[in-house]
Amino acid sequence: MSDSFFSWDGDDLILRLRVQPKAAQDRVAGLHGGALKVRITAPPVEGAANKHLAQFLAKELGLPKSAASVERGAKGKDKEVRLAGAGPEAFAAARERWGL
Repeated sequence: MSDSFFSWDGDDLILRLRVQPKAAQDRVAGLHGGALKVRITAPPVEGAANKHLAQFLAKELGLPKSAASVERGAKGKDKEVRLAGAGPEAFAAARERWGL
């Protein structure tokens, strides 16, 4: 299984994502190409989906909401999200829950 959907920048985790807004529920839906597919309930209107996505991923990794930020792709479905201070243990536990 490819691990190209993430990288580390010091203590920060960088996730490459393919995002599907307006989904039935928030969830990580596996891999899509070289990215992690994430479905979120928020619509892609005025940054609502980006904010919701960041909060969802922060919660998944047990981080404060302020730890997650969309670094690239704010206007598209392909994004990079930085999760500040995400530890390898928390990421490993999240990957297990996601089936990766």
